[in-house]
Amino acid sequence: MMPKSAKPAATNPGQRAQAPFKGLLALTTTVAILSLAWAPVRAESLVDLYQAARSYDAAYLSAKAQADSVQYQVEQAYALLRPSLGLKASVTRSHFDSSTDLGALPPLQASLYGGSGSSLNSNSTTKTGGLAAKMPLINRADAAKVDQAEQSLIAAKSDLAIAENDLMARLTQAYFDVLAAQDVLTTTEANKKALAEQLASAKRNFEVGNATITDTREAQARFDLASAQEIAATNDLRVKRIALDQLVGRADVVPSPLQAPINLDALAPGQMDDWVAQTTSAPTVRKAEVGLNVAKLEIDKAKAGNWPTLDAVANLSRTKIDSSSFQATTSSGTNASLGLELNMPIYAGGSIQNRIKEVLALSEKAERDVDNAKRSVALATRQAFAGVQSGLAQVKAYEAAEASAKLALEATQLGYRVGVRINKDVLDAQTALSSTQKDLYKARYDVIVGLIKLKQAAGSLKADDLVDLNKLVVH
Repeated sequence: MMPKSAKPAATNPGQRAQAPFKGLLALTTTVAILSLAWAPVRAESLVDLYQAARSYDAAYLSAKAQADSVQYQVEQAYALLRPSLGLKASVTRSHFDSSTDLGALPPLQASLYGGSGSSLNSNSTTKTGGLAAKMPLINRADAAKVDQAEQSLIAAKSDLAIAENDLMARLTQAYFDVLAAQDVLTTTEANKKALAEQLASAKRNFEVGNATITDTREAQARFDLASAQEIAATNDLRVKRIALDQLVGRADVVPSPLQAPINLDALAPGQMDDWVAQTTSAPTVRKAEVGLNVAKLEIDKAKAGNWPTLDAVANLSRTKIDSSSFQATTSSGTNASLGLELNMPIYAGGSIQNRIKEVLALSEKAERDVDNAKRSVALATRQAFAGVQSGLAQVKAYEAAEASAKLALEATQLGYRVGVRINKDVLDAQTALSSTQKDLYKARYDVIVGLIKLKQAAGSLKADDLVDLNKLVVH
């Protein structure tokens, strides 16, 4: 029974009706947030990430901007062979002051100069405006400059191809580095789980007197090592993901994993000499050859210093002169001219001859640069080819070793259960399987990345190669 002083709390029917709805709204909001948090992240393919990297990577965009600028340099060079037209205008104010003895002149002539005195003043203003045109007819130096500009455009395209190939190689490396780190982490976690089970088994056997404390301590040591390896693998995966995110300009990129089972095809073509033969069109070789062509054109430009130049010139001007002396006068006129202008060098202090000798030496250097580029590209191609071939053989060997390691582990576990094997044997077999699987995953990814680097070295890497490589991942 309530005291008399106490009053029942007032109850609002509207509040009672709103309470269930507020609870339902809170529950719905919570479920929605959890659904977003646990929503599966869509994995992205290699081709998708390549398109993202093309619009974000600073090194590639810098090379692209440089290549775009060169075409304007070519147009500047062509302007040397085209006619030019200019507007000229000038205003000149002149003052002439001369002292003379007007008294010595006849009266009539003296009156014309102002009557009397001893000074003669004259002021004039000259205004000139006109057009000047020039058309080059013969100029070997400018013609060589145009040819050099065209070669520089080829070199810029080669630089852009080198930058694009480098971007594809870096992206492929970062993409499969993440997948490799994920596989290593998965293998490490599975190894840790298996060692944890073996540790628990060793503890149970020790408690019932079927094993010694040494078995337990060995299992504990292997488990602790696996825990440390798991921490290292987790950190390595985090670092590799950051590198991939930085390359494509996105956060938390999830690459699509390889299909399982994965079959790596043999190299095509399968001979090293066939790959080396492709290096003649490699961007690095083309750029070196362009350097040689530019050096030869520089010789022509230097020799052109001994040749005359011939230009067609035309001038049209209008001149107006306002003069004030003993009487004001104004005169104006138009001047037009059309002709040829010849310039013939005779002696320049020996600079032309020495310039020719200099560019001849530079041309020889450019030839050696071409040889060096060809040899370097061929060497890199041979090394990359040998690396891929070796990697393919290692993959097959590791696949066989993995199968053997699994059988050995199963046999060892069975022997341990029946008492013919000890705990250390199981630990060794489990560790051997984990190590073999890590080596197998690394060998597979090394082959895939090595194939891209082989095509990059040979100068045959194209965007279509990424499309073919993308067929190996899950879609």
